[in-house]
Amino acid sequence: MKKVTAPSMPEAMKKVRAELGSDAVILNSKVIYTGGFFGLFKTKQIEVVAGIDQTEPAAAKESPGLFQNPGHEKLEEEIRELKKLMVNMSASQNNRFQHLPSPVVNVLSDYQNQDLQDEWLLELGAYLHEKWRQESDDEKLYDWALSYFLQPVDQLAHGGVQADKKYISLIGPTGVGKTTTIAKMAAKLVVESKKKIAFITTDTYRIGAIEQLKTYAQLLNVPIEVVYKRQDFDEAAEKFSDYDHIFIDTAGRNYKEIQYVEDLMNTINFNEDMQTFLVLSMTSKLQDMQAVFSQFGDVELDGLIFTKWDESASVGPAYHLMTNSGLGAAYLTTGQAVPEDIKEANPATIREFLKKGVNPYGSS
Repeated sequence: MKKVTAPSMPEAMKKVRAELGSDAVILNSKVIYTGGFFGLFKTKQIEVVAGIDQTEPAAAKESPGLFQNPGHEKLEEEIRELKKLMVNMSASQNNRFQHLPSPVVNVLSDYQNQDLQDEWLLELGAYLHEKWRQESDDEKLYDWALSYFLQPVDQLAHGGVQADKKYISLIGPTGVGKTTTIAKMAAKLVVESKKKIAFITTDTYRIGAIEQLKTYAQLLNVPIEVVYKRQDFDEAAEKFSDYDHIFIDTAGRNYKEIQYVEDLMNTINFNEDMQTFLVLSMTSKLQDMQAVFSQFGDVELDGLIFTKWDESASVGPAYHLMTNSGLGAAYLTTGQAVPEDIKEANPATIREFLKKGVNPYGSS
């Protein structure tokens, strides 16, 4: 064993390797203070205790590994306990479905992988079990499950910008792609529908966001106004009074700050001539989506926009947010390309996107 001190951990490691070789094991490390004058001006140092087994047993030579050193025995035991806990949790999950026939359990497992809620899975299991008892047809299970899955979202109102709405505002947390999504929506209206479009941004917290929207405005040859308060917003609205649609980009600040929502309400005139869409990332957990949705409870929402479908591994969170809130989807985005990577949501596109996640065998 050897004790070394150095100004930093990298320097200490160099000393250990120099004195004990690359096979040395760090047994302990801590910060110490040395020198000084009357308790002042002490120097911070890293003290490392390292060791090497010079009588390495033959078994150890044959099977080298992380836990040869006795100092790691506690960590090894903790990992064994963690593995045991994971096995027990997995068994507990399966016990919920143990009363169901195995063909039904197989279907539930595929849906479970899409992060669908446990209570919903139990309801689906009961429904499939009853259907299976009546017909005992394993091949129809996925068709029955898919119909059960899609029926609630088929009843929701999906769709994008309405022709009679002048103002289109996008709200949501930071990092979900609001600015890029606005550019995609506006580009389609300018290029495909020949609409007269303008931009307003209230995102004065990030200089990069303003510059990004200005770049899109230049490419689309549309005007843009930056607003800081309600008076600025009203003046910009008056300036663009003869435009078909005015897209409003908002700041993506921490949605947990209630002040953010209050600032938003004080700056933008959310009137009956406005459509407001909440933008959420498909990579978010359901709990996070629900927290964002709740935070914007004072804003009248007209629909949901789900971004980053190409990066998501599950559809459960988006599915549950739609069915729990009663709000349909307006748009779905699948990449960064403007304006290609966006689809206006309708029952057909929603079915297409959801089926890709929960229908591994391609039944219709």
